[in-house]
Amino acid sequence: MAYWLMKSEPDVYGIDDLKRDKQEPWDGIRNYQVRNMFRDQMQIGDIAFFYHSNCKIPAITGLMTIVSGAYPDITQFDPESKYFDGKSDPKNPRWLLVDVKYKRKLKREISLKELKAHEQLQDFRLNQKGNRLSVIPVGKKEWDLILDLE
Repeated sequence: MAYWLMKSEPDVYGIDDLKRDKQEPWDGIRNYQVRNMFRDQMQIGDIAFFYHSNCKIPAITGLMTIVSGAYPDITQFDPESKYFDGKSDPKNPRWLLVDVKYKRKLKREISLKELKAHEQLQDFRLNQKGNRLSVIPVGKKEWDLILDLE
C-alpha cells in the first residue's frame, strides 16, 4: 500500500463534499507527472490525505481511499468543461483519473504552517519550495508522523 496527498480547493470540492458524495472521480488533472502517478503507481487500496489548498488556511482535512485504477478523464473531451483538451485523442486519451472514497475527516485540521514547523517534516514534498503538484507521494514515516499530529 502507498500513501498520497491530494489537493483540492475547498470552494471547488472539499472534504465535506466527498463526505456527502461518499465516492468521486478525481478529475481535472492536467499535469503529466500526476497523470503518470495515477497510471503507474497509484493502486486500489492506497490511502490519501485530502488537502485543502488555495484557501485562507491550507490544511490536511481528511483521509480517502483509492478505489479504482486509472481510467480516462471524460472532461478532456467535453468542450463545455473547463478541463477540455481539444488535442486529446479519444482513442489514446491524454488525461486519466482515479476514483476516491471518503474514509474520514481528521480529528482536527493540520495546517501547512504546522506541517512546516515540524523539523521531521522538512523533507516532506509539500513543504518544499516550488512544489506545485496537486498529488504527491507521502512516505510511511511522514504519514505516521502527520497522523500522530491529530
